[in-house]
Amino acid sequence: MIDHTHDRAATSWVASANGHADFPLQNLPHGVFSRPGEAPRGGVAIGDKILDLAAVLAAGLLDGAAEAAAAPSLNGFLALGAGGRTALRHRLFAVLASAAPAAVQARAAACLVDAAECDLHVPATIGDYTDFFAGIHHAMNGGKLLRPDNPLMANYKYVPVAYHGRASSIRPSGTPVRRPNGQRKRPEEAAPSFGPCRNLDYEMEFGIWIGGGNALGEPVPIGQASAQIAGFCLLNDWSARDIQSWEYQPLGPFLAKSFQTSISPWIVTAEALAPFRIAQPPRPDGDPAPLPHLFDAADQAAGALDIAVEVHILTPLMRAAGLPPHRLSHANTSDLYWTVAQMLAHHTSNGCNLAPGDLFGSGTISAVAEGGWGSLQELTLAGRRELALPNGETRMFLADGDEITFRGRAARDGFATIGFGPCRGTVFSAP
Repeated sequence: MIDHTHDRAATSWVASANGHADFPLQNLPHGVFSRPGEAPRGGVAIGDKILDLAAVLAAGLLDGAAEAAAAPSLNGFLALGAGGRTALRHRLFAVLASAAPAAVQARAAACLVDAAECDLHVPATIGDYTDFFAGIHHAMNGGKLLRPDNPLMANYKYVPVAYHGRASSIRPSGTPVRRPNGQRKRPEEAAPSFGPCRNLDYEMEFGIWIGGGNALGEPVPIGQASAQIAGFCLLNDWSARDIQSWEYQPLGPFLAKSFQTSISPWIVTAEALAPFRIAQPPRPDGDPAPLPHLFDAADQAAGALDIAVEVHILTPLMRAAGLPPHRLSHANTSDLYWTVAQMLAHHTSNGCNLAPGDLFGSGTISAVAEGGWGSLQELTLAGRRELALPNGETRMFLADGDEITFRGRAARDGFATIGFGPCRGTVFSAP
């Protein structure tokens, strides 16, 4: 899948794309944007610009196959499959590369808009959202708080554990996050009370966009599962820990998770990430091998991704003092115990049907070391210790006005670094 569009030496006539930390010519992620007073439509991020694909089609620089990528919802684009997405990627690369003919550059330049002037939207109509639990270090850290002698449940190393989330409350980066109300009960309280969440948290996750889908009753074999993955984003699974601890038994999370999920709005395609595929890290000695429906040699050899992820916080006091955000953690998607293909194969193994535009969350990505823990639940030991910030503030959980930003970048020697853009949300008070 690595081809000329991944050439590190390639440059764009869009000057801001050259050396851009997230959106160089080698990335070309897809999203949906609008300017004030205009209808949403599909576009491609290139440097600090957005290429308006409807305008590019009207200029005659793309053929009709690109109409799905110019639409106000990208489900049709996600359904194109690797062949269709690759053909469009090649054409966009040819239009935006420095080697493009002068006449092409002139026509395409008229189709660029400043990203800073635009609103970004959820890029597809999400039919279903499933949140996995594939971050084994997060699972271990959380389990130790409840079951120090047996932190992982017996099924964890056999099953890509997941629950069905709420698609209707997924919002793009930048959408404020209202602190939810719910039932809470402290251990010392005799009965629950209803009120604002006291222990609001974030979870650093990887979002996975489904492309192909399958018919009801027809599982996707593990060897074909990766072809069903169209692209990726960053995902914040905001979590009301005190509400969750009271409600989750016996059926799992409900209101503690469904109030809002934030995503980075650009879909970084599977094709753009081809150079950053790596072998799935070997399982520790003594761990069971994946069951046959979850094992494929090719997937084990190149089914993981090498993407560095970071979490940053900006408090109201830091903002008022002009201080920069503080990095809380940094980890890597290679810390996930299951590959995305294993997640999809298991999801469909009972015949469950997926559709283009469905979204997975990977589960919280945490590294082994404390500096890579992907939630405050871990960093504060569920509120048992304070987390010190550089300006002297402390946190157990998020306060109103706190801004959390996720960033993710893929880097490899010999290739251009590409990124996802921010996944950002600022907490405001409960109603």
